[in-house]
Amino acid sequence: MKIAILGLGYVGCTAAGCIASQGHHVIGIDVNPGKVETLNSGRSPVYEPGLDDLIGKARAEGRLEAVTEIGDKLDDCDIAIVCVGTPSGVDGAHNMGYIVQVTRAIATAVKPDRATPLTVVYRSTMRPGTTEQMIAPIFHSLIGENCDRVIELVYNPEFLREATAIEDYFNPPKIVLGTIGGEPSEKMVALHEGIDAPIFHVGIREAEITKFVDNTWHAVKVAFANEVGRVCQNLGISARQVHQIFVSDTKLNISAYYTRPGGPFGGSCLPKDVRALQHIAADTGSQTHLVDSLLRSNDAHKHHQFLQVTQGLEPGARVLLVGLSFKADTDDLRESPAVDMARKLLDAGYALDVYDPQLKPESLVGQNLGYAYAILPSIDGLLVDKATAQSRDYGVIVATNRLIKDLDLGDKRVVDVSAIA
Repeated sequence: MKIAILGLGYVGCTAAGCIASQGHHVIGIDVNPGKVETLNSGRSPVYEPGLDDLIGKARAEGRLEAVTEIGDKLDDCDIAIVCVGTPSGVDGAHNMGYIVQVTRAIATAVKPDRATPLTVVYRSTMRPGTTEQMIAPIFHSLIGENCDRVIELVYNPEFLREATAIEDYFNPPKIVLGTIGGEPSEKMVALHEGIDAPIFHVGIREAEITKFVDNTWHAVKVAFANEVGRVCQNLGISARQVHQIFVSDTKLNISAYYTRPGGPFGGSCLPKDVRALQHIAADTGSQTHLVDSLLRSNDAHKHHQFLQVTQGLEPGARVLLVGLSFKADTDDLRESPAVDMARKLLDAGYALDVYDPQLKPESLVGQNLGYAYAILPSIDGLLVDKATAQSRDYGVIVATNRLIKDLDLGDKRVVDVSAIA
């Protein structure tokens, strides 16, 4: 294919060298004449190990060129990949000025009578909704009624690390291809042919938010590791050995567990141990701001779920809460998010029933007993049996765990809190 790359920074230059090495013809476009001159001389405008070799070879074989203006270069291109910068603005949001400029330039240059659509791919990091709310309207306003026939919009985030960018390009952790309708883009599938990685064909917004999620998670990991490291150092503990123990656990620690959006954390361990680590950190002057925010974030999610559950619910409506314990197949109520949900529903004036066959108030003992009656002193009168749960009319049924599968509820409205992200 013939592919234009707009923006010859780290991402654009790496893409140019790697794509050209796959046999495609690449046209690099950048307003900086110095970058264009350097690339045309067979060298990379940015330093990245191995990139000079890829660019030099592609130039020698006539598969790579660079220009400062689009002109008619898009006329016979199959794909145009936008790699311009989106630097932080003064308010922390991305500055979208370069995106607007390059989008207008593409829309002005593309011929409205193209025989096949030009696939315009954005790799610049930008706020979810940008393609639909800003980019697409620019194309429609400048191209007119033929826009959807001559332009295919795709968002394809990149996962390149500087100094290992070439290796990352050919061996990415995943390939994310977002389109307006979520359907596969044939040209982008063809572009990634031969690269062994899972491909996700998703809506454009899901693709746009991917880099934010990934990069923020990486930042969380770094901050968490450093906070734990400070605590260890202040206690005379080997942070290196603690790290070795931590990362050796690929079943729970370094895994997909506990990363799915849904229920808040609770139970007898996580909240207690987070509080204890907060106390240790404060006592040793370790300044663990990330750890200190965990319980507040968890409480915020509990309230978010309560608002979602009660949205549109009539005042005083009857509500069935299915599952009160920390999780199914247990009667442990200690710091159960479902108990907090029950308390919020009662405080808001709703008539609450609770179905949890594992729970028998007379069998509660110790801290479990104390917690249950401290938070829900009326717990004895809230519990209902299966027949009652299935027969009563409810404004909403709130499912906190898999116990909901035990009930035949017909077409009654059920809200699964584990699905509330």
